[in-house]
Amino acid sequence: MQRIIKLTLFITGIFVFHACYFDKEELLYPSGNGCDTTNVTYSGTVAPILENNCNTCHSGTDPFAGILTDNYDDLKTIVDNGRFWGATSHDPNFSPMPKDRPQLSECSLLQIDIWIKNGALND
Repeated sequence: MQRIIKLTLFITGIFVFHACYFDKEELLYPSGNGCDTTNVTYSGTVAPILENNCNTCHSGTDPFAGILTDNYDDLKTIVDNGRFWGATSHDPNFSPMPKDRPQLSECSLLQIDIWIKNGALND
């Protein structure tokens, strides 16, 4: 009888201790989400986003809606008047951009927002 009790306790202990483990948060949720927001600049961060998502329509001699995004000076004008953030963030008061395409990624929007809030500098 004692042997059965010991065996039962042993087996129960194996299941209890095997079922209990502690995940390390840093392994399950590595820092960041792959979005680099440490050194957001126009030339290194924002310009490539625009090249991949905006400049196809908003560059050249006949840009869509007369809006140029392929150079800093023209972009700064629409940043300063709020049209750029309104369009890219899909604010309902603006025409959502990119037109007929999904909204920019959360990471790209975050990077653009950081750049604007830091003064939208030409760096």
